[in-house]
Parts: sequence; C-alpha cells; structure tokens
Amino acid sequence: TTTISSTTTISSTTTISSVGGQATCGLFASCNSRNCSVIATTTITNTGVSSITGDVCLSPGSSVTGFPPGNIEDGEIHAADDIAASAITSLDCLNTHLNDYTNSVSNMDLTGQDLGGMNLAPGVYVFSSSAALTGTLILNGSSSSTTLFIFKIGSTLTTASAATITLVEGALPCNVFWQVGSSATLGTTTTFVGVLVAAISITVTTGATVEGRLLAQNGAVTLDSNNITLCFCLLQPTQTSTLTTTISSTTTISSTTTISS
Repeated sequence: TTTISSTTTISSTTTISSVGGQATCGLFASCNSRNCSVIATTTITNTGVSSITGDVCLSPGSSVTGFPPGNIEDGEIHAADDIAASAITSLDCLNTHLNDYTNSVSNMDLTGQDLGGMNLAPGVYVFSSSAALTGTLILNGSSSSTTLFIFKIGSTLTTASAATITLVEGALPCNVFWQVGSSATLGTTTTFVGVLVAAISITVTTGATVEGRLLAQNGAVTLDSNNITLCFCLLQPTQTSTLTTTISSTTTISSTTTISS
C-alpha cells in the first residue's frame, strides 16, 4: 500500500484603505492640525462678538486678545504652548503637501480673472499674482464628496463685500484649499468656504463668516465680529482583511499481486 499526501496552502491578503480626515482630508490626512480653526505665528486679535468653533492656536507669539467679547466653542486658546507649536508644524506639513500636489497635476490659469460669476469643477486653479472674488463663486463637486478644489495664488486674495462661495453637488468645505502667496483679506459680510492658508497674514473684516480654517504661516490673524466654523470630513479608518485558503488532498494507491504455481 502506497499513500501519497499533499497539502497546498494559498494565502492572499487584501487591503482596503479609505483615508479621510477633518479639514485635511485624503491626500493631506497625514498633517494632523488637531482642532485648530485659527492658526497664526505673531498675534491673533479679535474685535466684537466673534464666535469660533475649535481651538485658537498661536506660536511662537503669545498675544491672543479679544476673547471675550469673542467666544470659543468646543475649543481652547493655545498660545506659545506645545499644542500651538504642533499646530504650526502641521501647517507647514499641509503647505508642503499642497505644493507637492499642485506641482504634480495639471491646472487651469485664471490670472487676471475675477472668481465671481464662475461655476467651477474640481481641480487646481492658479493665479500668478493676485486673486479677487466679487459676487458669487460656485464650486461643483460633481456628485462626489472626495473631489478637491485648490486655488494657488501668487500674492494676495481679496473678497469684496458680500462675496459668497456656494458649494453644490457634494462639494465639502474641508476639500477646498486656498494657498495664498502673501496675505488674504475677506471683505465685510463675505461668506467664505475652505481652508485658507496664507503665507503671511489673514484679515477677516466685519460680519464675514468662514466655514473652514484660517491659517497664517508667518503673521497675524485679525477678526471682527465673525463666525468661524471648523469643518470636518468623514474619517474612515484603514481596514485590512486577510483571506487564507487551505487545500488538502490525500491519495491512496493500493495494489496486490498474487503469483500461484
């Protein structure tokens, strides 16, 4: 009797990754800027009854004034502490990721054009110098909540009084990024949406509202009776599933030979 046994094991690993994040979603999820809705390096100054959702973070400067009458909900002031320093590191990380991403994809040059009256699809839009918004800008998410809008502006960003950014078809505030080469000024009663990253300073004038973040890399953030709401995206953890299949087979061969004489 001869017995032949063989066992074959086939293993396969399937990894399903879905990464999002609050404000810095998808491509920028590795930059964890905590819950800071306002970040600056020199001063943060408020006038009037502003309302801010999220932390207010300043480093290395330490002068945060105007709270009260300004009100902070679901957050705290962090001035010249470890949390604020970490927020600055995260801001630098975000700026690096924005540069890397915008340099690796095609873009549309809007230099010299006012953003008001435009209806834009997801993409990267560049201005070699300053950019302006007068009236209403519509950002159309094309029925997807993961598409990105990035505005890369060479110098200043200025919005006129009552300028408005409207999101439609699934576009999310946390997937809208404004990378400004110098300073940004939001006009009175502007309705602004997105993560605003200014190389120098940000000034938000009377009655303007922001759904997103105000991030000044090398200067101040100045507020005046504003509503700042920290935006969030859905965060889904990375999931890994492993499938292992074992195939066993046993073959028995029996033979009997009888010789008679």
